[in-house]
Amino acid sequence: MTRASTDILIDRVPGARNLATDAAWVIAFSLVTAACAQISIHLPISPVPITGQTFAVLLSGAVLGWRRGFLSQVVYLAEGAAGMPVFADGAGSALHLIGPTGGYLLCFPLAAALVGWMVEQGMARSAWRLAGALVSADVLILCAGSLWLRLLFHLPLSQAWLLGFYPFAIADLAKIILVGCTLPQILRRLEARKDAPSH
Repeated sequence: MTRASTDILIDRVPGARNLATDAAWVIAFSLVTAACAQISIHLPISPVPITGQTFAVLLSGAVLGWRRGFLSQVVYLAEGAAGMPVFADGAGSALHLIGPTGGYLLCFPLAAALVGWMVEQGMARSAWRLAGALVSADVLILCAGSLWLRLLFHLPLSQAWLLGFYPFAIADLAKIILVGCTLPQILRRLEARKDAPSH
């Protein structure tokens, strides 16, 4: 796939692409994830807050592609493990990765890679097809987080779903709609601009 035909948005940005620019994008999206993590709503029924992290994870894959999306989330987790206050509520510690939110966090790189790979296969051209990719990645995160809660607290599977999956599904739907409706429109506008006759 050539740079001109790619559905990966950052590859459409004018200018040279090299390791330095790729690294800058990766770090930038790790910081976007950190910023979105500070948007948190604590639920009385779950030890895991609703945050904006999932939005950033899905967006990183959709915008960066699978490799750089994956790396952006690995960098994000490394920042948190190193003690930087990038997790929800300004937390930062390697211990956070083995706490109640560990299952969700550790799945972020895989979810970003999944979205990025599907976008690279052309799924971003249609809002419905992109929505399928985003839902798949989101379900992956929620399933990983729920199973982690089950193992961590020795819960029945039904209770793990109740604590770790269902409360987040509605909020995540809004994030999926936001990314899923925006990206195809941007791609269509870029295609129209590219095909427009020059004067």
